[in-house]
Amino acid sequence: MNEDDIILMADASGLSFYGMGKDREKFIYYLKAFASFVAASEREACAAMFDNHNVWDEEVGERIRARGNT
Repeated sequence: MNEDDIILMADASGLSFYGMGKDREKFIYYLKAFASFVAASEREACAAMFDNHNVWDEEVGERIRARGNT
């Protein structure tokens, strides 16, 4: 997910309306930070489904978590 994707989602949700003023850059900065936290939370939730099952499942969970480091 890149900055353009985040802004498009904010536009689609109506959220970007609140960032149209003089602090647009600050709004985008905080919007990207929020999107990063949401993505990390969702990645962890997906990876947790594979924890404590078997070796193959644990590897899948590790790969999902590793996506946050790229």
